[in-house]
Amino acid sequence: MMDTVVTLERVSRSFRRGDEEVRALVELSLDLAAGDMVALVGPSGCGKSTALNLVAAVDRPNSGSVRVCGVDIADAAEEELVTLRRRSIGMVFQAFHLVPHLTVEENIALPLALDHRRDPARVADLIHRVGLDHRRRHYPSELSGGEQQRTAVARALVHRPRVLVADEPTGNLDSRTGAAVVALLDELRRDEEAALLLATHDAKMAAVADRVVELADGRVVQ
Repeated sequence: MMDTVVTLERVSRSFRRGDEEVRALVELSLDLAAGDMVALVGPSGCGKSTALNLVAAVDRPNSGSVRVCGVDIADAAEEELVTLRRRSIGMVFQAFHLVPHLTVEENIALPLALDHRRDPARVADLIHRVGLDHRRRHYPSELSGGEQQRTAVARALVHRPRVLVADEPTGNLDSRTGAAVVALLDELRRDEEAALLLATHDAKMAAVADRVVELADGRVVQ
């Protein structure tokens, strides 16, 4: 049995919007093991991005327990969360978020550089696996949307994270390119044995997942 790397137990998260309290998540429970792919689906505002932010250790719950790679997100010091994000969590965004003045190669290597590490062989291997050998010295403005997202996927995996978080990774892509990115994410999370939690409106992407969790008003409905 694969190791459980993410555990959410009765997690709730709320925000203030003026005088109104918005309950983004209500007692969400969820486990992910190494190599799992779990898709969060549901309408905008249902809590998908809030759940991703908790697992990515960029937010903390109001109540309940979030454990990622053995770290209790609610109680950990900020320095511990920074280390967790740098070494154990990879993130893929809808808007790519590549650094415009860095090449493909430099963007992919960035998580290693931020942790004061270098691994040229790992960077070169991922560039090859995402099919960007011919683009390695190009800048984001010179890439198609699909090439930018493939760069982002490689960047998210370069430091060998145990947890991969993807927020609408096909949202800015056409259906054909999106399908290719879905296939790539699926292949790489299996090869790397990373637990992949993604939020998506894409039914085809959700169909690839091992499990689909449907949210509405911050609660699991299916």
